[in-house]
Amino acid sequence: MKVFTTGQVAKICKVAPRTVSKWFDSGRLKGYRIPGSQDRRIPKEYLIKFLKEHGMPTGELENEDIAKVLVVAQDQVLIENLRRELPVEHQFRVEVASSGFDAGIQAESFHPDCMVVDFSIGRTEALQICQNLRRNTEFTDIILIALLPDDGCKNDYFDRSTITETFRKPFDVTLLAERLKTLVGGRKELV
Repeated sequence: MKVFTTGQVAKICKVAPRTVSKWFDSGRLKGYRIPGSQDRRIPKEYLIKFLKEHGMPTGELENEDIAKVLVVAQDQVLIENLRRELPVEHQFRVEVASSGFDAGIQAESFHPDCMVVDFSIGRTEALQICQNLRRNTEFTDIILIALLPDDGCKNDYFDRSTITETFRKPFDVTLLAERLKTLVGGRKELV
C-alpha cells in the first residue's frame, strides 16, 4: 500500500503543506500519524477518495496500478489476441499504433510501461521506432519487445541492445502475454 506525506499530497493538490495538515486534522482527509511523532501519512486509497469527493483531478494516481502496453502493429489478429490475454480486469491497458508516426504520438500521450513493436510493419520503420524511443530520456526504462518475422534469416543485423526481448513469428500470443505480465507486472508490483 502506497502512502504519502503531507508534503507529497500538497504537491499533488497544488496547495501548501499546512492546508493538507488542516484537512487531516479536521478529519476530511483520512490517514494516520507516525507513532511517537506528529508526522502524518495518507494512504493512496484515501487520497484518491478525497480528491474525487472534492472534484479535484486524480491525475496519474489511479493509473499507477495499471500496466500500459503500446502495441505497434498492423496485424489485427495479433492485436485482438493480446487484448484478450491482457484484459483491463488484470490491470492491463493496451493501446495500438499502426505506424512509427502514430507510435511517437501515442508514446508521448499514453506513457507506456512497455512497447511491443511488430517488425512486420517494415524493418526500417520498426528499427527507427526502437532507436527513437531509446534516445528519448523519458523512455529509458520502458520495456521494448520486438516481434521478428520468420523470413528465413536467422541473423538479424541490428543492434539488439535497445531491445529488451525478441519473439520470432510464429509464436504463441499467450506466451508473449505471460512474459509481459512478468516483466511489466513485476515492475509495477501487479503480480
